[in-house]
Amino acid sequence: MELDSNNHSVFLMYYHLILVIKYRRKVIDDAISDRLREIFEYIQPNYNIAFQEWNHDRDHVHVLFKAHPNSELSTFINAYKSASSRLIKKEFPIIRKSLWKEYFWSRSFCLLTTGGAPIETIKTYIEHQGERSR
Repeated sequence: MELDSNNHSVFLMYYHLILVIKYRRKVIDDAISDRLREIFEYIQPNYNIAFQEWNHDRDHVHVLFKAHPNSELSTFINAYKSASSRLIKKEFPIIRKSLWKEYFWSRSFCLLTTGGAPIETIKTYIEHQGERSR
């Protein structure tokens, strides 16, 4: 496992982001998904975020990414949603027919932390710290 670092810390922080189209409209095809991914990859460096994996369904996208501890995740997500919504509607004008009041993304999102070890394994590790030296 390769850890990330900066001047004062070592870390490995993975996140799973799920973004849903407003009212679950089924508007994402491969071309739109590819463009949404390009926009994500363009914006990410400004927020110390590193893209890892992308996939989509007709009404939502899944993104796996790494971030630094100082990354402002909600600021990044809102900036991404705003920019991608504006650009997708401009570049794919046909999509507007399927949307309601010009809304592309739902206001909410799902952001899950993820890592290499299950939570129970980490809890057990922490519970047993220092037992040998006692």
